[in-house]
Amino acid sequence: MPLYETVASKIVDLVEKGTFNPGERVPSIRRLSQQFKVSVNTVKTAYAFLEDRRVIQARPQSGYYVCPRLPEPPREPEITTPEFDPAIINSSDLVLRIMGDVMAPDLVQFGAAIPDPSLVPTRKLNRMLSSAVRRFPQESTAYAMPPGNIRLRTQIAKQMMKAGCTLHPDEIIITNGASEAVFLALRAICKPGDTLVIGAPLYFTFLQVIRDLGLKVLEIPMSPTHGINLEALESALDQHRVQACLIIPNFNNPLGFCMDDDRKKRLLGLMKRHDIPVIEDDINGDLSFSDTRPSVIKSWDNDGDVILCSSFSKTLAPGYRVGWIAPGRYFDSIRHQKLIINIATPTPTQLAVAEFLVSGGYEHHLRSIRKIYGKRIVQMADGVGRHFPSGTRVTRPEGGFALWVEMPENVDSITLYSLALKKGITVAPGKIFSTTDHFNHCIRLNAAFWSDKTRWAVKTLGKIACRLSNTR
Repeated sequence: MPLYETVASKIVDLVEKGTFNPGERVPSIRRLSQQFKVSVNTVKTAYAFLEDRRVIQARPQSGYYVCPRLPEPPREPEITTPEFDPAIINSSDLVLRIMGDVMAPDLVQFGAAIPDPSLVPTRKLNRMLSSAVRRFPQESTAYAMPPGNIRLRTQIAKQMMKAGCTLHPDEIIITNGASEAVFLALRAICKPGDTLVIGAPLYFTFLQVIRDLGLKVLEIPMSPTHGINLEALESALDQHRVQACLIIPNFNNPLGFCMDDDRKKRLLGLMKRHDIPVIEDDINGDLSFSDTRPSVIKSWDNDGDVILCSSFSKTLAPGYRVGWIAPGRYFDSIRHQKLIINIATPTPTQLAVAEFLVSGGYEHHLRSIRKIYGKRIVQMADGVGRHFPSGTRVTRPEGGFALWVEMPENVDSITLYSLALKKGITVAPGKIFSTTDHFNHCIRLNAAFWSDKTRWAVKTLGKIACRLSNTR
């Protein structure tokens, strides 16, 4: 046996015995060469050998990690010559139930895509909130009229430079979270009866916003690895009049993919050729598992056609409701909408988030939670692979904390949701992410709440799914 295979077999043995678990980092090349007393090249060859067999995987500028023992990831939707039909979104009481589940502290929160409260820097934020209120006593109790607190907008503009986007603070409006930002963008661009093109599946709250605005949606298939199918999108635009495009290109909710720069530029070019504005949601952009922050479509927009939306709800504090929007050429319309809907975003939370960004605490916080969420995604995916029915497929996100699970087609996700709730577990059934029935056998899981204490919940979900599919 070649020496590199001997080294590789030792690593495999350590993985199988549980010394290194899925999602955990294995020793660096140099460190392992010293421990096993072999050359660096031998370890490099051994690690390449293990990568080919999906025992470990490399993460840029981070090292090598144990892969989940899973089946192949979900297949790409088949695209031939689909007949696209704009659809009206029906009301969903189920969405309200799932959102209400968040208020039940005794439930395992795998349903709503909220961060783990234990990872929220509560004490630091409270100190900064208290300090800001003392430093700016009059400002903290006054309206921060749109566009919002200048100190916060300046820090957001600096943050977005890491995404390749050059924004002036005066091009940004502070909102009550990213959902309000998307709502304002849609109100500024569309009128009731207009058609909006989206990638399917889509974050269910956005679908409810679209429904309440009286809009129709044109759903375009998406790949769990590459994002929206650009060929299908172009075909749809040739057949239908579309008013706007809503896209989540970075660590998509719910599929988790990150579109590469080439596909982002191609999408923008396609929209410009058809004179269609783009609403870009980048709420998970800061949650990359690598040290590289992905670009935004807005960074290639020179005409103000892209409306960029985001917030600090997934990274800092969802309850602070601090979001923002860079409206481009729709700035005046969106500022007007913001004023008449709720006048302003609360000032104290704007001041606290601004202080957190100025202090440098945000970057330190991001480095910490990126590693944790990256590990939890892998570990939860591994649990799904172990306990769910044969044929189950699982996405492999490179950021965020949403995990999309595709089960055998005879598993109804609504039934699974109801049965899981009786066991004290919440999930988000695939039905609510689309106007169609294409995702009835899928669920979205929130890996932010994965831990040794919730491991049982994934096993329980797997047992329910197996019973529904009559397998295992």
